[in-house]
Amino acid sequence: MSRELPTYADVVAASERLSGAAHRTPVLTSTTADARAGARVFFKCENYQRMGAFKFRGGFNAIARLTPEQRRAGVLTFSSGNHAQAIALAARLQGVSATIIMPLDAPAAKRAATEGYGGKVVTYDRYTEDREAVAKRLQAETGATLIPPYDHFDVIAGQGTAAKELFEEVGDLDYLFVCLGGGGLLSGSLLSAAALSPSCKVYGVEPEAGNDGQQSLRAGRVVPIPTPKSIADGALTTHLGELTFPIIRQHVTDIVTVSDAQLIDAMKLFAERMKMVVEPTGCLGAAAVLNQVVPTPDARVGVIISGGNVDLKAYAGYLGS
Repeated sequence: MSRELPTYADVVAASERLSGAAHRTPVLTSTTADARAGARVFFKCENYQRMGAFKFRGGFNAIARLTPEQRRAGVLTFSSGNHAQAIALAARLQGVSATIIMPLDAPAAKRAATEGYGGKVVTYDRYTEDREAVAKRLQAETGATLIPPYDHFDVIAGQGTAAKELFEEVGDLDYLFVCLGGGGLLSGSLLSAAALSPSCKVYGVEPEAGNDGQQSLRAGRVVPIPTPKSIADGALTTHLGELTFPIIRQHVTDIVTVSDAQLIDAMKLFAERMKMVVEPTGCLGAAAVLNQVVPTPDARVGVIISGGNVDLKAYAGYLGS
């Protein structure tokens, strides 16, 4: 039996729950970026979202939908960083306890922020342990509600509010480029694009080393891959989800990839020209546009910058490379 999928109506409902809790992040432009892309580019800057990434939207929406019994038992999740921070902060704001399973090699800044928001961190080795197995064990011990990073009805609906705001602000777009890890942001963005700008071509963008989404789209089924290695730590998922893949398969135009070198180049442009700190994963969509991976001549192009949470020592190294 197929699972129920969220719709744009669920994105609208999520937007109402997030009103007053999430920031309505700015949409910025750059003549330098336009020149490189050969297009008019609109950047939806979720690096300015609460806790520094779009993940707050989905995390807050999911916790807001819990029953009183579930709130008392607390929530549990696994994340390399941004979803961890989102759940920790959203839980604290709504009076719910949160346990976060994080990889040992998660950026130090992301772990520190997660703990700072009140989340209890449990670590695991992403290369030898299965985070979902760790989560099931803890769930059985605590009775907490598991809110996974992307394959969750309310998480997807919440993430779709970023693209909803983008279209509401700038109107119809010819293209939209969205970072792709597990597919929560892309799935939600596709729902908003289909409703608000039906002719817009939407592309998911993955790191070259982690192109499971691209492989899955080509194969017509979810294709799992070994844990990839890339500086885009927020997109190191091994497979798309049971909810995200059907939405992506139905609505996405295509999935493309960019290299780590292209991500660093985009980070430098954001720092030098737009005075913004953007994490490597947050540069996926921008890197595709700036390098014209998909030609968009004289088009109106939207790019969702997913986040700005990057370890400062690593960031300095990227900019100095």
